[in-house]
Amino acid sequence: KQWYQRRVAITAGGATLAICQWGFDDEANHLCVQNDLPAVRWVGGPEIELIAIATGGRIVPRFSELSSDKLGTAGRVREIGFGTTKDRMLVIEDCQNTRAVTMFLRGSNQMIVQEAKRSVWDAMCVIRNLVRDSRIVYGGGSNEIACAVAVNEQADKIPTIEQYAMRAFADALESVPMALAENSGLHPFSTLAEVKSRQIKEKNPRLGIDCMDKGTCDMKEQHVIETLIGKKQQIMLATQLVRMILKIDDVRSPGESE
Repeated sequence: KQWYQRRVAITAGGATLAICQWGFDDEANHLCVQNDLPAVRWVGGPEIELIAIATGGRIVPRFSELSSDKLGTAGRVREIGFGTTKDRMLVIEDCQNTRAVTMFLRGSNQMIVQEAKRSVWDAMCVIRNLVRDSRIVYGGGSNEIACAVAVNEQADKIPTIEQYAMRAFADALESVPMALAENSGLHPFSTLAEVKSRQIKEKNPRLGIDCMDKGTCDMKEQHVIETLIGKKQQIMLATQLVRMILKIDDVRSPGESE
């Protein structure tokens, strides 16, 4: 009788599918199937919230609170199998809120899947930064070289010993394109010197390291860009870390306590 009352409460509002965060026993599942009421149990909290956002439905804690205005809509709900282990997944398609998207990542082992997740997360962070600030800089170490040239030019105008700190900061900026050149199989010092000389001579701050060997160092032609907000955060974080280390006035060497 109690189950019948709950089924009536679900179907009275026009629902054709019930999704429950907690579980119900096999007898209740069997009765749902017999009465043409598909039901899904053991759906996690974050997943059921995403389903509610995608379908435009509302999560209700009690059967008595069910009504037609709290129902979500979807074009098709189906179960698919994949992989050699015959894993199953429930797919909800043609939802009301099409901005909600689920990405399904697969790989030959767990390490590849985790690496793919990190890559997707990095890409989403780039999009987030572009939404916050749409300004960009060209990559390939071109912006670091241009900043190093500008800092060195300003250091030449300072007669005090502060110019050495500024030159050290410029040298630190140049370590980024040097690492790019070295990781690409190029000679780091000669490659950096050549690109830096071309930037000053041609007055083109878009010149960087040709890591892909495309025959051009112009990052605009290679479509290599970075977000300005991300680059500013990188430089500021590195600067703050160095300042924190410089504040330490006592350095202990390994084995000193002995």
